[in-house]
Formats: sequence, C-alpha cells, structure tokens
Amino acid sequence: MSKRFSPSCERNQQPILDRLLQHFASVQHVLEIGSGTGQHAVFFAKYLPHLVWQTSDMVENHASVKVWISESNLTNVRAPMDLKIGRDTWPAIPLDAVFTANTTHIMQPEEAEEMMVLIAQHLPKGGIFCQYGPMNVGGEFTSESNREFDAKIRSEGCGGIRDIEQLKRWSKGMQLIEMHPMPANNFLLVWQV
Repeated sequence: MSKRFSPSCERNQQPILDRLLQHFASVQHVLEIGSGTGQHAVFFAKYLPHLVWQTSDMVENHASVKVWISESNLTNVRAPMDLKIGRDTWPAIPLDAVFTANTTHIMQPEEAEEMMVLIAQHLPKGGIFCQYGPMNVGGEFTSESNREFDAKIRSEGCGGIRDIEQLKRWSKGMQLIEMHPMPANNFLLVWQV
C-alpha cells in the first residue's frame, strides 16, 4: 500500500485549519506546494468545501496523495501535479491562494527564495499565501528543540530553518499580514499580494 501517514500532520492539522477557515474564507482555488502524504489536503478540503484544493509534489510522493484523495471521496481535491521549486515551471492553473507546510526549511535557500518570488508573481491582487513551519525570529531560534532540529536537517542536506526577516526580503510584492504562533514552536505566516 502506498498510503503514508505523518503523525505531525495529524497533530498540526486542526490548529492550521482554525486559521485557514479565516484566511481562506473567500478563496476559490488553492495550490498546495509539497502535499507530502496527502493528509493535509483532504483534511482541509473537507472543512473548506467552497474551494478547490490542488495538490502538488514530486512524483515519488504522488501515490500516497492519490490514495488519501481516493479514500476521502471529496470532489474538491485535485490529483497531484508534478512540482519541484527550482526545477519545474509554475503551473498554469487558476489560483487565488497558495498553502505550504513544512517545506521552506527542507528547501535549499535559493529554492525557498524562488518559491517566495514565484508566489508573489503569480498570485492575483489580494491573493493569500499561508506558510506553515518552524521559523527563526530576529536571527534567533525560538526554542532549543528548533535549534537541534535545524542541525539535524542540515546534516541530512536540507536548507535549514529560515528567518522571517529573510522571507520578507524575498517576498517582493507580498506583505506579511499575520504571524500566528502555532504549537510545537511553529508559525503560520499569512502573506497577501
């Protein structure tokens, strides 16, 4: 069976949804960058039935996403597109929002910067980008566990936890309108074009 399960997705999906209910209330088409297992897509789409949730990830993750979608019986979640920031061109689909969770610190810095630039370029005026994950504030880790996590993922070849000020510099054309502290030393950043 190709269906995968992430305990962290299970833990964080309700706190994230509580914020998405506010920020995606008027949204019609969401692109999720890095759908991972597929858990977030079906959970959020279930409680946001007014919008279409477009999943995307690298091909090796598509099988799990497809199983989650199939088992959900939801009609507002789309099968995953092949999308890797830094490799693929931006998808030609209608969208007025973008969501990503726990991807920015996995990406290399140049990929994270490209993601911010592309989203700012492709969201329409008023479009919303919700970005979830661990972030540094003022050049500092927000917890010792985040410092240890950053060292671990960097040793595995990931780019590391980004600083919110750095993300602001990369997001030309978008404004950071909300910064929600979340459980387990994470944030949900809400950007608007």
